[in-house]
Amino acid sequence: MPVGLFRVCLLVITAIVNHPLFFPKENGTVPENTEEIIQKMKEREESLRLEQLRLEQEIADQEATQKALEKAAVVVEESKEEKVRWDMWTALSMVIFLLIELWRQDFQEGNWQDVGGEEDDMAVLGKAFKGVALPDKAVLASFYEKRILGTTGDMARMREMVEGFADDLLEALRSVCNRDADMEVEDCMGVGSMYENWRVRKPFVCDLIVPFAPPEPYCFRCQTWCSGDSFPPDEQGYGTIKVCRADEDVTGCICDKTKLGEDMLCLLHSQVSSTRPSSEMEDLLCFKNTQYLDADQVMKWFQIAVTKAWNRISHKYEFDLSFSLLDSPGALKIKFKSGKSIAFNLTPVVQYENSDVYFISHFPRSSLAADIPSSTHWFLTFAVYERRFIQLVSKTLPANACHVSCLQILSFLHGKQCSLTGPSGLTNYHLKTVLLHLLQARPSQDWAPEKLEARLQDMLKFLEKCLHEKKLYHFFIGNGKVPAELGFPIIFQRAEPLNLFRPFVLRRDIYRKMVDTFHEMLRNMSALINEYTVHIPLAHTNGIRKEPL
Repeated sequence: MPVGLFRVCLLVITAIVNHPLFFPKENGTVPENTEEIIQKMKEREESLRLEQLRLEQEIADQEATQKALEKAAVVVEESKEEKVRWDMWTALSMVIFLLIELWRQDFQEGNWQDVGGEEDDMAVLGKAFKGVALPDKAVLASFYEKRILGTTGDMARMREMVEGFADDLLEALRSVCNRDADMEVEDCMGVGSMYENWRVRKPFVCDLIVPFAPPEPYCFRCQTWCSGDSFPPDEQGYGTIKVCRADEDVTGCICDKTKLGEDMLCLLHSQVSSTRPSSEMEDLLCFKNTQYLDADQVMKWFQIAVTKAWNRISHKYEFDLSFSLLDSPGALKIKFKSGKSIAFNLTPVVQYENSDVYFISHFPRSSLAADIPSSTHWFLTFAVYERRFIQLVSKTLPANACHVSCLQILSFLHGKQCSLTGPSGLTNYHLKTVLLHLLQARPSQDWAPEKLEARLQDMLKFLEKCLHEKKLYHFFIGNGKVPAELGFPIIFQRAEPLNLFRPFVLRRDIYRKMVDTFHEMLRNMSALINEYTVHIPLAHTNGIRKEPL
C-alpha cells in the first residue's frame, strides 16, 4: 500500500515537473530558435541558388567556348580546303602558262617571220588604208625616175672620195699613236643606206665603222645579253666589253667571279696579274676602277687621235676638216673653199669574237641607242650582215627588182612628212627592217619591177600592223631562217627575238606621235608624190584618184 501510494505521488510530481507551463522562460525561446533556423535555411537556399547560377554561367561559357573552338576548326578546315583548291589552280595556271610559252617559242622559231607569204593575212590588215588610194604604176614610175634616181646619181663618186680620204686619215692616225700603249685601229668599212644604195634624202652622209683592238698583251672579252649572263629586259641588244690579258682564262677560273677570302690565294692567277693599278685600266679606256671598256673614254680618245692625224696630213688637201656633232665621236665634215661640204661618220667599233657583228659606241643621227643604260654598255650592230643579206637576195630577184625602190620611196615620203609635222620615233632603220622581213617572206618573182605598187602597199600594211601591235622584231636576232651563206653567229639566231618597238611601250607620247605621223603620211601620200612628179600625159592618169587632205 505505502509502495503504491509512493508510486502515485512520484508520477504526479513527474507530470508537474514536465508540464510546459511549469518553466515559462525556457520554453519561450523555442519559437525564436525556429525563426533563426528558417532564416539560415533561407540564406543557405539563396547561396545555393547563386552557386547554381554561377555553375550555369560557367557551363554556358564552356559551351560558348566549345562552339567557338568548333567554329574555328571549321574555318581552319575550310581555309585548308580553299588553300588546296588555290594551290591546284595555281599549279594548273603555271602548267598552262608554260605550255603557252613553249608553243610561243616554237611558233616564233618556225613562223614568226612568215608575215607576207599569204594574201589572206594581208587582206585583214590596213585599216588605215580605208579611203586612201596610192598613185598608179605610171605615176610611181615617173616619181621614182625623176625624183629618186635624179638625186642619187652622185652617190658612187661621193663614196669613192670619202673612202679614199678615210683610209688616208686612218693611216695617219696609226702613225701618231703609240703602238705599245694606244689602241690598234683597223681598216674602215662602209655600212648603211649609202652602201646599200637606197639613201634618198640630202645631205648624203657616208657611214664608216672602224674596228679597233687593245695593245698587246691585252684583248677584249665580249659579253652579250644572250650569252647566259643576266641582263635586265631594258638592256637587251646590249653587251659589255672587258679588257683582259690574253693569257687570262676568265671562263675557267672562279677567282674573277667570286670574292676570295683574305687568307686565300688563287693557284692559277697570281695577285700581281689579278690586281692592276687604276691608272693602267684608265689608259686602256676603261671605266673608273673597272675592267670594262668605256664608250665615253673611247669617244674622247678617238676625237683626239683624229685631230692629231688631220694635223699631220692637212697640208696635202685643199679643204678643212671639223667635227660636226659634239655627241658623236666621228661625225666629220669636209668644207671646201667653194662653200660646199661633205659629211661622213667615222665611228669606232669592237668586233664580236670572229664575226662581223660589232659593238658600236654611238649611233650617229639615230635614236636606236638614245637611252643607253651606262657608258660601259655597247649596242650591237648587224649592219654588215644586213648589207650582205640584201646583196645575197638581190642575186635571186628579177632584173631591175623593185625592193630597193620600195624602200627609197617610203623613206622619201617619211622624211617629207617629218619635215612637215616634226620628227617621230619611226626611223629609216625601222623601214629597212620591214623590207628585210618581206624579202625573206615573199617569193622572188613578187619583186618584179611591175609589182612596185603592190609591194609598196605590203610594206605600208606590214608597218601599220607592227605599229598597232607595238612589235617590230629585229631581222637577225632570233631568226632561225637566216641563210647559212652569211655565216651568221648561231648564238644570235637562238636568242629571244628583239622587239625594236619595245622602248615605245612605256613612252606613250612618242608612240602616239609615231602613229599620228604614219597616218598623216598615208593621207598625204598622193599629194606628196604628185607634188614631186613631172607632168604625165592624160592617158596615163585616167585611173588616178587623188586623196583629199
